[in-house]
Amino acid sequence: MEIWDLYDREGNKTGKTWERGFGNFREIPEGCYHMVVDILVQHIDGTFLLTKRDMRKDVYPGYWEASAGGSAISGEEPLQAAERELFEETGLRALRMELVSHSFREPSHSMFYSYLATVDADKDSVVLQEGETVDYQWVDDRGLIEYVRSDLAIKTHNDRYKSFIDDLIKKYE
Repeated sequence: MEIWDLYDREGNKTGKTWERGFGNFREIPEGCYHMVVDILVQHIDGTFLLTKRDMRKDVYPGYWEASAGGSAISGEEPLQAAERELFEETGLRALRMELVSHSFREPSHSMFYSYLATVDADKDSVVLQEGETVDYQWVDDRGLIEYVRSDLAIKTHNDRYKSFIDDLIKKYE
């Protein structure tokens, strides 16, 4: 059982919690949000990690994403949740975590903290989490740009990294 703290639009805890169920985030009361963390993973050699979502996921099953991440569990702070999710989904630990954006998404009642993680690990040491991801690949800057522009990209993830991605694109155009 996974329990989430609920927050108001200012990011303050409401004192309420939510028990996660398959797709039930859509039923979170109006004006309440659960905390979600995204982690864009960059190796120290400059490449980025893409992972393929398991077909059993309730959101974007089978899609590739340039992000690890998920919902914070009750009591977690954003950075703590990001570190946990990164390790659970990839087996990697970050040398550095930089907050890139903080945003809200109304349809999913989500409050997002999006990070850029820098890792220094053997690229073959990625460990996929059962039920979360089924494949991975490392791509260079151009590969990330190609992914972002493709129909296979999760656009809401890309939106949260818009300024970072725009800066990357400017290097090549």
